[in-house]
Amino acid sequence: MLDLEVVPERSLGNEQWEFVLGMPFYQAVNILKRQDRLIKAVQVWYSDQNPLQMDLVLNLSQDGIKLIFDPVSQRLKIIEVNIMSKVKLKYCGVHFNAPQIQPTIEQIDQSFGATHPGVYNSEKQLFVLNFRGLSFDFPIESKFEPRYAHGLGSLQFPNGASPVVSRMCIYTGNSLADTRAPPLPITCFHGNCFVECLEVLREHNVTKGLKFILVTEGNGPGKLLDPRKKTVERIVRFGDSCQDVISALGCPSKVFYKAEDKMKIHSPDAHKRVKSRWSDFFFNYFTMGVDILFDANTHQVKKFLMHTNYPGHYNFNMYCRCEFKLPAVVDRPKGERTRHPSEDELIVTAYHKWEDVQEWLVKPQERPVILNRSSSTNTSNPFGSTFCYGVQDMIFEVMQNHHIASVTLYQAQPTTTTAVNQPLLC
Repeated sequence: MLDLEVVPERSLGNEQWEFVLGMPFYQAVNILKRQDRLIKAVQVWYSDQNPLQMDLVLNLSQDGIKLIFDPVSQRLKIIEVNIMSKVKLKYCGVHFNAPQIQPTIEQIDQSFGATHPGVYNSEKQLFVLNFRGLSFDFPIESKFEPRYAHGLGSLQFPNGASPVVSRMCIYTGNSLADTRAPPLPITCFHGNCFVECLEVLREHNVTKGLKFILVTEGNGPGKLLDPRKKTVERIVRFGDSCQDVISALGCPSKVFYKAEDKMKIHSPDAHKRVKSRWSDFFFNYFTMGVDILFDANTHQVKKFLMHTNYPGHYNFNMYCRCEFKLPAVVDRPKGERTRHPSEDELIVTAYHKWEDVQEWLVKPQERPVILNRSSSTNTSNPFGSTFCYGVQDMIFEVMQNHHIASVTLYQAQPTTTTAVNQPLLC
């Protein structure tokens, strides 16, 4: 049985690990992986068709805990304990819930002190006791239903019949109904950089590079080192060297060497190309949601990949969501009148659906390339295939629910025709 410390408006955990409000989804998963001997039967709940409307949930069914993440930011929003008998809980080092200690009204008052009167929900027959960043649900039988709203303390129960907490929630703010996922806590940075915004630099429908607005750890003024968030701006362009990229973004999370490009069959004159003795390689920046591909011979940037990290995709949880802004100008024949005379540019983000993007851009001349990922250890892909559409110097990988899984930006060659050449990551 897990023995955990409750910190209102902040976290639930112990000396070895803790779930902190605002932490990214992948960090919570990494904790569960490391604690697989203690925490078992973890389920991931998400909406396949509407991944931005419904919360992303990690359900620890054997421990009675739910970790509820905001579907857009994918940061921890609510920590819910819904089966109190499966976990030990303490506050300020003193247990208020354990096999020998029942979390009754008196016990909660003794452990947490006085607060505002509870709120009674007649439909669910629940009394909700709220502290700042913490709430407790008490089921009340109809015969004890209060006639006047004076709180739990005004109710009279026979000996041994005091209601026991059925659910506890940790969140930020004063109200569970209005809570939002807080900004990424400084304790969750671990020396990494995160993308606040990524602007794609384009001129005349040609990509030049990427402008990163990064959030990282910094030190505040004064004698004591006070860790604070720091925002920096960096630009990476096509043709930059490995040293240029490392100077701008820091060392990558991983370097991946391509053994082969399985999509080169879709390139012009693919049969005439001689296999190189060297392989192109990626710099993988997982916390930024970006991959950068370098040419094997010149060691210069030749492609960018931006990942949206939607659940239901093969690469889900490998990357943080890339908050990109991609300006795409509508390419219309001369003399054609637009339906939107004042708007000929669409700013594509990670939250657009493909049909909205395709409506603005010139529709691809070719049919989409079907991409079906699988690993060497598991040849099946439970999430199904995705579809790659080539538009201008961009490749949109689209999921079956029409959400964009990734965008590839490559340096267009004026002497060759555009082809879908989506690099693969294992």
